[in-house]
Amino acid sequence: MALRGYLQVIFQLFISHYFYVNSQSPWGDMAQSELDRALDVTHNTDVARNIILFLGDGMSISTVTASRILQGRQKDELGEGNYLAFEKFPNSGLIKTYCNDRTTPDSASTATALLCGVKTNYGTLGVKDNAVLGNCSSQFGNEAESILDWFHADGRSTGIVTTARITHATPGAGYAHSEHRDWEGDSEMAGVTGGCKDIAYQLVKENQHIQVLFGGGRYYFLPKNTSDPKYGDKNIKKQREDGMDLTKEWQKDKNERGLNSKYVWTRRQLMDIDTEKTDYALGLFNDGHMNFDMDRENSSNGEPSLTEMTQKAIQILRKNPKGFFLLVEGARIDHGHSKNNAKRALYETLAFEQAIRAGLELVDPRDTLVMVTADHSHSMLITGYATRHNSLFGYVDVVKSKHIPKDGVLWTTLLYGTGPGYDWGLRSNRTKEELESKDYIQAAASPRASGTHDGQDVSIYARGPMSHLLTGVHEQHYVNYVMTYASCVGRHRNKCGIENRQIVANAGVTSERTMMLYIVTSINILGFVFNGSI
Repeated sequence: MALRGYLQVIFQLFISHYFYVNSQSPWGDMAQSELDRALDVTHNTDVARNIILFLGDGMSISTVTASRILQGRQKDELGEGNYLAFEKFPNSGLIKTYCNDRTTPDSASTATALLCGVKTNYGTLGVKDNAVLGNCSSQFGNEAESILDWFHADGRSTGIVTTARITHATPGAGYAHSEHRDWEGDSEMAGVTGGCKDIAYQLVKENQHIQVLFGGGRYYFLPKNTSDPKYGDKNIKKQREDGMDLTKEWQKDKNERGLNSKYVWTRRQLMDIDTEKTDYALGLFNDGHMNFDMDRENSSNGEPSLTEMTQKAIQILRKNPKGFFLLVEGARIDHGHSKNNAKRALYETLAFEQAIRAGLELVDPRDTLVMVTADHSHSMLITGYATRHNSLFGYVDVVKSKHIPKDGVLWTTLLYGTGPGYDWGLRSNRTKEELESKDYIQAAASPRASGTHDGQDVSIYARGPMSHLLTGVHEQHYVNYVMTYASCVGRHRNKCGIENRQIVANAGVTSERTMMLYIVTSINILGFVFNGSI
């Protein structure tokens, strides 16, 4: 009887605790789970052998929120309680994005802050703040080194993956120095004097050490009147004036140095790369920007996904035992927003998130610092008081009579501050099919040929060595200082406290699933040791 009474007391205590914790079920479970995760966070102060910077171009906080909801809806959930993969990272913060001379920046100045660690002027890339937009002569003496330079100097590998032209503002800041982001090819530099080289030339002729380059932008690499291998003569006006074929120059350099290399331009060619036998890879998969993921031809002759490019890049770079740096840009999020085309922007964000998931499976959190951030914000808003089951792309479904717009036309949940979505005439109601179309242009408050960037802070999410340094609110160029300190390169090569930090030897790949197998196996072994059986 005593035992029975004891068990009843224990049972009652358990039930009381359960209902206390879950008194707001399911909200109690949700909050307790978040608290448990926060309490489990520990600081990893080891040296970062590898760094991957995932950059969502124009991925504002509202973009992250809307994409989170959209992904949740795709799982047949309400959506708001969903988490994107990187939102579960243990450390996060906010980044101030202004550049040296403007409150709202462009992608060249923000990429220079992130990759070079300097605030510079609007429209310039890879140069310090004394460089003047469009003034070639101001480049010399104002060049800024980048994280790719410092990793190379330390004997580590480097790579860039983007869905934009490989010469575009964000990737360009990693290797080039230019007083104007538009000087991507010499065909864009008519009338420019002073000896400045175009960005494509700088990539191939002055940065031969970068091992992986995947993106678009073939026309800046091919000589004038050359038929593109896929698109023919569509964009020959942008091709090179100097007669150089930079794709052949790239291949020639690698052949002369006896390096295992591949130049590819289709998805099949990329997928056929043997990463164990390839140390250098150049992939130019479109003559201009790569297609939006929603529009991508998913065939062997089409373009690879951002996920596929990311996987190949990591598989090539991680062979270096000293480590690597990789920039992965989800570039076309920005382009969707610029068109006020929210659906394409959000689906680009989900494609970017899938690339992050794939990348995480290929690296070990013990020796790899992984960061996810944006270069700048965009003016997309999540408005109204829609119910949780309402379509993100539809009209707000709960409107009190006193809140009905004066013209009697409802508004969609997603709107923009500026852009081509401005309606010059009387607004009219749209059908559900129109609103859900991937081509639908959301309304904008102010007319402009393309939507402008937004000056709001952007979020940053981090895991791995020294990722705790990215909590709080920081300047954008501070991120670069964290990278050099975490990896002991560049300005922090001899100032990173390395004597008090561990360098994890050949950590290899430890995904979350692999780690769970380790844990389960360890528990089973302990059970066998202490109990004589499992």
